[in-house]
Order: sequence, then C-alpha cells, then structure tokens
Amino acid sequence: MRIGIDLGGTKTEILCLSPDGQEVLRKRILSPQGNYSATVTAIRDLVLSAEQETGHKGTVGIGIPGSISKHTRRVKNANSTWLIDHPLQDDLSQALERDVRMANDANCFALSEATDGAAQEGQSVFGVILGTGVGGGLVVEKQILNGLNGVAGEWGHNPLPWALEGERPGQPCYCGQSGCIETFLSGPALARTFENICGTKIDSKEIPNLPDDITDPVFLIYENRLARALASVINLFDPDVIVLGGGVSNVDRWYQTVPDLWTRWVFGKECDTKLVKAKHGDSSGVRGAAWLWPASS
Repeated sequence: MRIGIDLGGTKTEILCLSPDGQEVLRKRILSPQGNYSATVTAIRDLVLSAEQETGHKGTVGIGIPGSISKHTRRVKNANSTWLIDHPLQDDLSQALERDVRMANDANCFALSEATDGAAQEGQSVFGVILGTGVGGGLVVEKQILNGLNGVAGEWGHNPLPWALEGERPGQPCYCGQSGCIETFLSGPALARTFENICGTKIDSKEIPNLPDDITDPVFLIYENRLARALASVINLFDPDVIVLGGGVSNVDRWYQTVPDLWTRWVFGKECDTKLVKAKHGDSSGVRGAAWLWPASS
C-alpha cells in the first residue's frame, strides 16, 4: 500500500492507495496550526490509524509547503511558518520507524495531474496552486524536477513581471521581499483586490458566486496579472501544459481569457501551451504525495 499525506496550512489529508492505484481510504483533519510537535504527532497518528483500519502497512510520501534543505535537512520556504527550521522528514521517519519521502506540495500536485490528470498528455507540465499561497511545480516526462536548490517552479516568490505603476513596490511578503507574485495572485490577494475595487471585505471563495457585473472589474485586473506571471514561466520553461489548482482556480473564465492575454508578453507572440483546470481538484496533491514511491516499492 502507498500512503500519501498532504500537509496544508488549514487541513491535513491522508490517502491510501492499493498496489493498482485504487483508493482504499481517505481522511482529513484540521492541521495543528502553529505547533510543530503536534504536527508530527498528528501525522504519525493518521498513518498508524489508517494502517490499523486497512490491515496493511504502507510506504509514506508527504507533500509539504516549502522544501527540505539538502544542507541542514530542515524545512525552508514554508508559508506554514511553524515548520521552518525543523527536521520534519527525519522526525517523521523516526516516529513511523521507516523511510519517509517528502516533496513540495505544488510538486506533488503537478505530478498527480501529469500522471493521470488534466495534464497527462503533456511531456512538460507546470502545476500551479492558487490558494492561500501561490506555488508551482515542474514535471518533465512524469518526473518531478526539484532543482539543485529545491526551489524549481517557485514562481510565487518572483516579482510580478511587467508591473504597472500602481503595482510597485507591492505588498510585503512573508518571504521578506515585496511585490511577489503570491501577493497579487493568492486567494487573500484576490479578496484584497475586491475590497479595493468594491469597498467590501469578502472571503475569496465567495467572489466567484457573485453577479458578473460585480466581479468583472475585479477579474479583469486579476487575469491580467495571472497572464503576465504565466507568460514569464512560458518564456523560461515553455511547458506543454499549465494546470491550475487551488481555490482560485475554480473561476472558469481564466481558461479562456488568460491564454488570450498572455501572448502579449510571450516572446514571439505565439503560444500553443494549454491552460487547464486540475482534474483531481483539491485532492490532487495527496495523490501525488503517495506516488513519491513507485508502485513497485
């Protein structure tokens, strides 16, 4: 059995897959926000409970915000900041008495969608999470591209390209910089744009349900920024498919308007890259985490 864990800022999900890739068990719990030791305990208990319930022991793959430093073996670059500078992979391996594989959550998402999801026809895939934060993962021929420093695909912490006058210097980001793509394209950023335009505070999840005459001026700004940000990725990586996940990906108009816009900034003004919505929704990352171990492992 292969076990996947998606460790999010608000929820933690476990998925158990049979050897042929069929779902055996799935559970979600609230993440122990701000408490590192409780996080380790919660994941350990989830795995042991799942194994007891299914009657099978499994390999464990975990998708996390951020990545593991190859120099210190500690978490870095996590927007769940209570994980930063802790040896999470080693602590969980010790707690579960087995090797644990760990990867960035956006990488897990991209692997899932590239394997049998919305991007499975692409040889090169850029997976994007537009949620509480903004993440990205690169997959080439069904293999995650981690990069030498473990930050491949982390477009959310590059500056918004071709920034307009009113977009500089931008909001401060938890990473220590200002004007990061994450501060323009995350769910909270969409809500902030809505408040600036409409004068009302609202959760970003509620915005797509509002009438078009209210959302249109907000979406025009957002999709222009998304198109610019993705055009810079196309100019660098030139993927076959870009797949969107996370709560903000559920706005259907992005899949028509953004490709129409991004040719303004793509070098050469020609672009055949496909923009698609994730097939497996908000459960895609946990599936990719389980696949960090091959079926034969």
